[in-house]
Amino acid sequence: MPASPSTARAINDRLALRLLQQEGPLTAGRLKQLTGLSRPTVADLVDRLTASGLITVVGESGEQRRGPNARLYGIVADRAHLAALDVRTEGVFVLVSDLVGRVLAEASVPIGPDAGTGPAVEQAVAAVESAAKEAGADRLHTVGIGAPGLIDPATGDLRDSAGLPAWHRSLAATLQDRLPGARVTVENETNLAALAEQREGAARDRDTFVLLWLGHGVGAAVVLDGTLRRGASGGTGEIGFLPVPGTATLPSATDCAGGFHSLTGAAAVASLATECGLPAPATPDGPGAAEAVRGAVAEVEKAGETSAGEPGVPVPVPVAPPGGVATRPGGADVKAGAEPGAVAASSSGEAGPETWRSDAESGGGLASSSGEAGPEAWRPGAESGGGLASSSAETGPAPRASGVEPGPVSAPAGSGTPTVALPSGLPAARFLGILADRIAVGAASVVAVLDPGCVVLGGEVGQAGGAVLAGLVEERLRRMSPLVTEVRASSLGGTAVLRGALLTARERAQDELFAPPERPGG
Repeated sequence: MPASPSTARAINDRLALRLLQQEGPLTAGRLKQLTGLSRPTVADLVDRLTASGLITVVGESGEQRRGPNARLYGIVADRAHLAALDVRTEGVFVLVSDLVGRVLAEASVPIGPDAGTGPAVEQAVAAVESAAKEAGADRLHTVGIGAPGLIDPATGDLRDSAGLPAWHRSLAATLQDRLPGARVTVENETNLAALAEQREGAARDRDTFVLLWLGHGVGAAVVLDGTLRRGASGGTGEIGFLPVPGTATLPSATDCAGGFHSLTGAAAVASLATECGLPAPATPDGPGAAEAVRGAVAEVEKAGETSAGEPGVPVPVPVAPPGGVATRPGGADVKAGAEPGAVAASSSGEAGPETWRSDAESGGGLASSSGEAGPEAWRPGAESGGGLASSSAETGPAPRASGVEPGPVSAPAGSGTPTVALPSGLPAARFLGILADRIAVGAASVVAVLDPGCVVLGGEVGQAGGAVLAGLVEERLRRMSPLVTEVRASSLGGTAVLRGALLTARERAQDELFAPPERPGG
């Protein structure tokens, strides 16, 4: 059944607005080319959208012939103002933007663990109001909030979770009361990070991928066939609770201590760095762990540059293709996926199934920061991931692969990840090798179930590790799984949650504003 004239107009209008959103200002002639509509139809929709206040003339094209088609039309950016919040355990970061996503103001506020629910919510709301005022926004049309924890798929509310501040659950309702007419929505922070990586970051060319968030806590987001998957209870990606070898206990329903979080959370990464002889991070949070990883990568890269071509430089280990055989230095053959012990192998390839047996006690709670940093020291990226560990848990020495010295590794041919060589005996190399072992154990479980083809290492730690850490994890996955998986480093890191919240708010606002009401009579 053909569409009515009013329906056809609405469809054409939304198509033109989407193109203006994606491409920026366009001439009527260019809109004609991109939409395939006739010249009279394009002229009609341009007049209609201009009259409705959605688009306006923002300049002229560089064409020599001036005329109506040379005018550049763009979305009226101040038609609506949006806010995005990245809610962390210890504070809130806020952005306010116009309708096209141009950031107009920012604000942040640290919130101490001793702050009561009322004062904490008031501080967060005041930060939003301050940013809106600075941006010149009389009112906010849409507010997108990214927060750790589970989102109830039926109500859209943040569920009560152990280890997370109570003020998180009160914030959305208070914002709704204080911002009349605003549309306030909450989404799990790791899911928002995945959306940002898909639109603006490392997964722009992927419809199916998994984001593994490595920050203060750990989490995962699953995008399949272009769609974010949340699960029956909204808990898809709570990988911090995944039982893994190498921990002293098992996770519980209320505490992920003993799960994957205990191996790769910020406190565990900071502890591992100290254990490997690296300088202790300033704080055992996301930025502190990222600092340790970034320093180790720089040291390994520097060692590789200065020793290139010298006697005794490690030779990258060839990686066997699926079903094939690679020869290690010294003549030892390695069959891809041949031995169960490969799951726990270090980069030297010498450790067997006992590698993940550790004599060290493992903690795994979300260690809080020392509390010494003042408001100026707090910044986004201090905590993220969906882990729900109790904040009271203490983290002991991180588990490690006993007696294993990481050796040189190389990424699979054609993977797009550069060859990585870890100099033997370098503390930074040992640290990165063991960290990659730990990350690969959790990633392998995700790959075995979902076969995403691509894993993005997100969060502060994933971004800090860059191509070096991604290459190490990819090489380990290559040995552990027959499913070929590319591993990429995040290009957004700790800002991904905020970018995802802003993208979501913009999309929801445009969905409403870009649907002009039908005129009486069609």
